Amino acid sequence: MSRSLVRPPRSVTRLFRALPLCALAALSAGAQQATLDSATLAGFPWRTLGPANFEGRVADVVGIPSPSQTFFVAAAAGGIWKTTNGGVTFRPVFDDQRTVSMGALAIAPSDTQQVWAGTGEQNSRNTIEPGRGIFKSTDGGITWRSMGLERTQHIGRIVVHPTNPNIVYVAALGAAWTANPERGLYKTEDGGQSWKLVKFVSDRAGFVDVALDPK
Repeated sequence: MSRSLVRPPRSVTRLFRALPLCALAALSAGAQQATLDSATLAGFPWRTLGPANFEGRVADVVGIPSPSQTFFVAAAAGGIWKTTNGGVTFRPVFDDQRTVSMGALAIAPSDTQQVWAGTGEQNSRNTIEPGRGIFKSTDGGITWRSMGLERTQHIGRIVVHPTNPNIVYVAALGAAWTANPERGLYKTEDGGQSWKLVKFVSDRAGFVDVALDPK
């Protein structure tokens, strides 16, 4: 005994074809209406701001004091990211350089457009990558210029003088797994045009931190 297929009326077929389009339109309208403002964000506790996938390690975070909402994030193996809206959105600002391994960041207190970046992750582990010295931006991270110390490989801390942005100290860890005579504590008094090794222990003992007495 043969059975014939029963086709639904055309009106029903058209309805089912239209449903996905209606759903997409509703989602689009909802997305356009959803906005985030500072008052809404102020009600949230500490929370992750992304990315949602495996983001790796953060080497350093520095920001401009309030009321500014600008700060920079140095990813251990992902370059430098900048936000100007308190972390709602970020954009990469170091992607045109020849290294993405980051160790330290610093903003000059007397000139917040001056940002320093020390490359080469400072956390000693089996997956760290060496950097290419220290970089400087004088336009808030838009452009960067290499300022030397290429052989230090891993930079742990940068401190800028509170009133003189030309005086900068750099704690250089040096090579992670071998002797490296370029490690130690460096100082510049001319904005990075020249560097002096002011503290050296040995070619196997580097520096990862430095602090200035505010007085």
